[in-house]
Amino acid sequence: MDQNHQSSQARANDERLDTPQVSRSGQSGESAAASAVRPTAEADRHVPVVAVVLAAGFGTRFDVRNPKQLVAVANKPVVCWSIEAFEFDPRVTDIVVVVNPQVRDEVERLVDEGGYQKVRTIIEGGAERVDSTESALQMLADFGIPQDAKVLIHDSVRPFVERSSIDGCIDALDEFDAATVAVASTDTIVVTEDLGDRKVVHAVPDRSNMFRAQTPQAFRFSTIRHAYELASQDPDFHPTDDTRVVVDYLPRTRVAIVAGSESNMKITTQDDLEMVKRFAFEATRKRAIDRVHGMLRSGEAPSGSGIGADGSVDGSAAA
Repeated sequence: MDQNHQSSQARANDERLDTPQVSRSGQSGESAAASAVRPTAEADRHVPVVAVVLAAGFGTRFDVRNPKQLVAVANKPVVCWSIEAFEFDPRVTDIVVVVNPQVRDEVERLVDEGGYQKVRTIIEGGAERVDSTESALQMLADFGIPQDAKVLIHDSVRPFVERSSIDGCIDALDEFDAATVAVASTDTIVVTEDLGDRKVVHAVPDRSNMFRAQTPQAFRFSTIRHAYELASQDPDFHPTDDTRVVVDYLPRTRVAIVAGSESNMKITTQDDLEMVKRFAFEATRKRAIDRVHGMLRSGEAPSGSGIGADGSVDGSAAA
């Protein structure tokens, strides 16, 4: 890891993580990404669960002078709400935050100030969302993360993701190699086509099969890494989320649906910010309850693993 991309808190976290790496035998092709041979339940319990929090957007539809990931909701920056959703989940072992140069210094300050113990590093992303994901995956690969690690990729501007959605993703990866949080569509969806300068309805899909994707989107590391390797060879590669990369480039890989919530909305415009503020009180209450429950269970589950600066992984991780 490039130490220049780490906050002082993250560097301190790395320095205490130096246990032997847990690894999985290498495979090739789509069969590798599909991980045909599952680890045993005992082995799977020890793989890292890494949350990648994407905070590198420039918010051109929001306010380029006031980055939305730094806007305060109920006196707390949006990015902090998102980091804390994973920080306080005892099943998540590590957090990687991806930023742009404009917000990097402030995010590093917030991480240090918040004392987020699971944030291992803060790295810079790219011009588009896909570039930021690729930066995070490359960093994890350079660290030597196990191929069967569970990676949850989350938009920082979805500050009120619920614990049930995070844990649902972690559980889904015991059965599938990919999963996404989503909510059933309450509106009828129409598929359109062009007719001159006007859009017209081409088809009306069965609403019972229509869902609105949210984040986190979760993958075994080998799956998402392999999907991006294949996608990088396509000159027309412009996905809007990570599930799309797996669906398009690893079509045999099934992606499980994990229940999302209306509170897990994405802040895109100023109007969204006003709407999301309504969820702050309930999110604070739920997270306080979750933290108490997590502390009561702390004797049953290890407190965390880590990605060490030398690429090592603490074997005490709990998946």
